[in-house]
Amino acid sequence: MINGDCIEIMKELEENSFDMIFADPPYFLSNDGIVCKSGKMASVNKGEWDRSKGFDENLSFIERWLSGCYRVLKDSGTIWISGTLHIIYEIGFLLEKLGFKILNDIVWFKPNASPNLACKYFVHSHETLLWAKKANDVHEYYNYNLMKHWDDPNDKIKNRGKQMRDVWWMPTISPKEKKYGEHPTQKPLNLLIRIIASCTKKHGNILDPFNGAGTTGIAARLLSRKYTGIELNKDYLDLTERRLAHKNELEFYYPKMINSPTLF
Repeated sequence: MINGDCIEIMKELEENSFDMIFADPPYFLSNDGIVCKSGKMASVNKGEWDRSKGFDENLSFIERWLSGCYRVLKDSGTIWISGTLHIIYEIGFLLEKLGFKILNDIVWFKPNASPNLACKYFVHSHETLLWAKKANDVHEYYNYNLMKHWDDPNDKIKNRGKQMRDVWWMPTISPKEKKYGEHPTQKPLNLLIRIIASCTKKHGNILDPFNGAGTTGIAARLLSRKYTGIELNKDYLDLTERRLAHKNELEFYYPKMINSPTLF
């Protein structure tokens, strides 16, 4: 893992070297508002890194880190990007501008989403995941059979031989995943397990330019993939190290999948 600015660090990484990238960038939501957290009113602010700097500067930031991702992604590789309505449309536009082809937009439905305290609009209960590749003639890898028979013990709905759809029912992170600390935008482990299993092979090379609490790295290690994480905040890298040191505590969630030959 690397401590620093992902835009600058990706300039030093080898070109065309990663099989998959997962990016959970700032959503620019820290606007001094309020949110419901654990049943209580709390500040929506997550840190200066999440503050909007205005439309043009936000767009420039997204384009710069996406350009870095394009450079280090293999021609056969794919990129996953998470976001809400606050950034996902800009990201989709820039993906196509930079030469990516969008393969899917996955709706991650959160059945336990926090209520809307403002009571002025519908409850935000999903995030969008864009799955894209370089717009070329090289085929991306997709583990179709594994996804068709996906049997995640943490999921409510089992596929049972049907094609996996693009709406994923998945609660937000459980208390077990916060045992060693938490990140304000931490993603659930089973989300990254599914993503990585769907589009990489054993020993595949994975990059997360916004490492956060290291969930991508934990999922990668559990599935025998190589991992590079970049994080600006040293405290979050320390949290990742603590979580990685105890990753075996989480293996009981996924014993069937982790030992499945179809993962590879």
